[in-house]
Amino acid sequence: MFHHSKDLQFNARVSKPDPAFANILLEQFGGENGELAAAMQYFTQAFNAKMPYPDKYDMLMDIATEEFSHLEIVGATIQMLLKGVNGELKRAADSSEIMQVLEGKAAMEDIIHNALTANPQFPIITGGGPTLRNSQGIPWCASYIHSNGDLTVDLRSNLASESRAKLVYEHLMKFTTDPYVKDTLSFLMTREVAHYKMFEAALESIQPNFPPGILQSDPRFTQQYFNLSDTESVRGPWNQGEMPDMNKEWDYIADPLAHVAETEGLSKQNEEKMTELDEANSMSTQLGEIRSQEIKSAEPEGVAQWSNYAGKRFPEQEF
Repeated sequence: MFHHSKDLQFNARVSKPDPAFANILLEQFGGENGELAAAMQYFTQAFNAKMPYPDKYDMLMDIATEEFSHLEIVGATIQMLLKGVNGELKRAADSSEIMQVLEGKAAMEDIIHNALTANPQFPIITGGGPTLRNSQGIPWCASYIHSNGDLTVDLRSNLASESRAKLVYEHLMKFTTDPYVKDTLSFLMTREVAHYKMFEAALESIQPNFPPGILQSDPRFTQQYFNLSDTESVRGPWNQGEMPDMNKEWDYIADPLAHVAETEGLSKQNEEKMTELDEANSMSTQLGEIRSQEIKSAEPEGVAQWSNYAGKRFPEQEF
């Protein structure tokens, strides 16, 4: 159950209109890496996590709800940046703060032109308000959402989502000189960092969590690094020494063509690898049973009920 407070989480302010930046900021309103995409991603992931991981369900719903509040902050900022440009453009501009920050009629015509050419949706389709499109006018799409039904996969997707959103805010801050807008963007960017660490901690609390999913990787093909660029080949921790968290050494295949021919398309393997394969298959079976039991044991018997209302007390509201 959502409860809306009309006060923003952060005190978003704007010192003067800037329709061009308002258009750019749409990237975080209706764009692929924006706040709506994040909110809907965590919101949908939470449903699948409810039974086996009720603690992660709580976290995902909390962060999703905060992302909705960030969407509200972005929308409010866009609206304030369009002050004096929405509605009947010229008449509104003549009597608004636009004339206080610009010199002369030419400058006023200029900013109105920017509003029209930057994104026609502002004055034509939405009447001067934010719209669920990105800065190029492309509508928001559900394909932006990554929800794969395995929490270890979803949490890794969320780490990537928060990383991309943080970077977008970094770029956005380069395109405004408004100190109030910069403060708002800095707050939103920093919350991406906070969410990243929350998801990172949640992933670490699920063990084992690698490889993602249930099935273990095939040990016959896990350690090889194929040198597929035969000039200026570079060695590093991604192809030499010990593999991270695997207790195995990288197997650097310097000449992949010869190796594939010698092993008859990687089909010839030594006895040790075949033993490891049997162990991996056994581990996959065991982990599948554990994960299945986690879900089954969390499901209620009889009538399914999402919420438990018994015994709950809510603080009295003052009106």
